[in-house]
Amino acid sequence: MTDEPRAESHGRGAVFEPDPRRTVTYRALRWLLSGLMRLLFSPRVEGPGIVPHEGPVIIAPVHRSIIDFGFAIFLTDRKMFFIAKDSLWKVGLLGRFLLAMGAFPVHRESADRAALNHAESVLARGEVLVLFPEGTRQEGPVVGDILEGAAFLAARTGATIVPVGIGGSARAMPVGKRLPRRSRVTLYVGEAIAAPERNERGRVPRSVIHETTLTLRAALQDGFDRASA
Repeated sequence: MTDEPRAESHGRGAVFEPDPRRTVTYRALRWLLSGLMRLLFSPRVEGPGIVPHEGPVIIAPVHRSIIDFGFAIFLTDRKMFFIAKDSLWKVGLLGRFLLAMGAFPVHRESADRAALNHAESVLARGEVLVLFPEGTRQEGPVVGDILEGAAFLAARTGATIVPVGIGGSARAMPVGKRLPRRSRVTLYVGEAIAAPERNERGRVPRSVIHETTLTLRAALQDGFDRASA
């Protein structure tokens, strides 16, 4: 009996290196993506928060549409790295595009140590990581329980967390649709959340990570409400 590869593991063989250089390919793809998204969605950025110009940052948006990852390019000129579901790599051309844009795959059906290590290495180098705290696309106006990954990575690397509400993306590209439709999308950037502080023994207690996660969830709900108004 032979072992068959799981269909959801297409991205497992992708080679990812957190290269901070803005290569010609990266700049060209980013320019094309931003132009297309401006044309289709006329994105508008609001809110008091900003993405810091230096140091490790986790951009943490709500997630209601497959197009949400692309709106991060309107928040900062810094190069960004993304965590994307590994099934996207089943389309070879798309997989190469994602790698060129700084994305790396995560296997969502189980704990993916490789993806966690990639994320931590990005932040350890002082770069920007885009991470959806809800884990996967959700529906409806309520931000439910979120994963503790953002707080955990912030505790490990000292990264600042920037919560982002995205309003209108579910209407622009609903779940199950293959093509987007023109619709205005609003981004609300909340106040940055500092990395959890270490105790006198140099550790971050689990309770502090949990509290940071609750703070992030509240900020995401507020930003989502404001972006959707």
